[in-house]
Amino acid sequence: MYRAMFRRKKRTLLFQSALLIAAVAFLDWQIVGQVPLGILYLVPMAMLGSVLEWWQICVIALLCTGLAEVFDDLQWNLRAGTLRDVLYFVVFTGAGLFIREITRNRQTISRHVEEVEQQSEARRLAEEQFRVLVETSPSAIFVAERNGSVLMANEAAHRMLGLPAGRLTGRFIYKYFPSLQNLSGDLTSLESLRSVMQARAQRDDGETFLADISFSTYRTNAGLRLAAMVMDASEELRIHEVSGLHQLLAGSRIAIGAVSHEIRNVCRAITDVHRSLARNPAFATSKDFEALGHLIEGLERIAKLNLRQTIAQPEEVDLPALLEELRIVISPSFEEEAIAAEWSCDPELPAVWADRPSLMQVFLNLLTNSIRAMANRPQRKLSVSARTQGDRVLIEFVDSGGGVAHPESLFRPFHDDADSSGLGLYISRAFLHSFGGELQYLPVPGGACFIVCLSATIQAVWTP
Repeated sequence: MYRAMFRRKKRTLLFQSALLIAAVAFLDWQIVGQVPLGILYLVPMAMLGSVLEWWQICVIALLCTGLAEVFDDLQWNLRAGTLRDVLYFVVFTGAGLFIREITRNRQTISRHVEEVEQQSEARRLAEEQFRVLVETSPSAIFVAERNGSVLMANEAAHRMLGLPAGRLTGRFIYKYFPSLQNLSGDLTSLESLRSVMQARAQRDDGETFLADISFSTYRTNAGLRLAAMVMDASEELRIHEVSGLHQLLAGSRIAIGAVSHEIRNVCRAITDVHRSLARNPAFATSKDFEALGHLIEGLERIAKLNLRQTIAQPEEVDLPALLEELRIVISPSFEEEAIAAEWSCDPELPAVWADRPSLMQVFLNLLTNSIRAMANRPQRKLSVSARTQGDRVLIEFVDSGGGVAHPESLFRPFHDDADSSGLGLYISRAFLHSFGGELQYLPVPGGACFIVCLSATIQAVWTP
């Protein structure tokens, strides 16, 4: 649009300048006397200087010089006429070029001013967006001087620290986040510092909480500045600890149940032997033998202790997201043991019914067993795949660990072939049974395959 307007302006000026040149030539021709009117050509030359290039200005100046010489009444001779024509040409050309430079400078200044205005508007919009982002952020954000005096804090920072809006400015942030004060001695020797830490913090009323702090330092003309983003990690810690306690209690109940079952089997055998020996008159009157019977009865009562199992209510679990978290958690162990892992997950997998922490524990137990089985193997390969089969979702863990020698006793606790107690797979299977899942083993050449079967959410909700 600007170019179109410039072309229209150029055509108009060219037309007006041509009329002025013709009018000056006509007047110079009609007026008789020693009055040269060639100086009037400066007006159209000034107009043309704002739209023409330098060589075009020179051509028009040469034309005006010729018209001035032809139509004035001054006598021309070689000396005087040549000097006069040179002066005409120089004056006309100089006027056009002078106006051309003025016009170019004005256009440059106009463009510069426009750019400055655009940059100023863009900066204002960016500052406005940044201010809105900071104020609406759920994380506490603040900027402080090197001595800890707060320069700026958003609304979330005031809520986190229990202060009315605007009251945090001017206060010392080290009071609320003491760990940041340990940085003050190192700030002068660092150009910039960026780090993340988890530390104890306290609110204005003295209540302590756990905070995740991401902070950085930067320098300004007024000195060093500290910028920090803080998240209250107390709830996350509580959820993590409660989940850990839940897993511990659930695993303990299952383990104690397995131990009680084994003890009951032993007690039955001992009871049978005791009853058989009781028929012998030599033992019937023995106080020691009678005391042994009481000990057996006490052991049976202990073995019959039935801990109430609290089965977690199954919920919808995003299996692809859980497997991605599993990959992030276990990948360092794979890299440390030089295990080539392949992950394959159907992107169309439905959600499954499960207790998320328990399911993660099952996956970790299976992968840990695979890592241990491949510790001394020349080839260490493991694949994790997930696919849908009807209304079930199958997650397969295939390793090159050599397989299981006696699969018939694989899921029994305390079996002789176990590396430790043999409770890992037993507890994993119990976890899966608690929300309708299943754990199976299949032998594969050179390794083992464990399959976790889960119910997809497309079917009716499973109830224990």
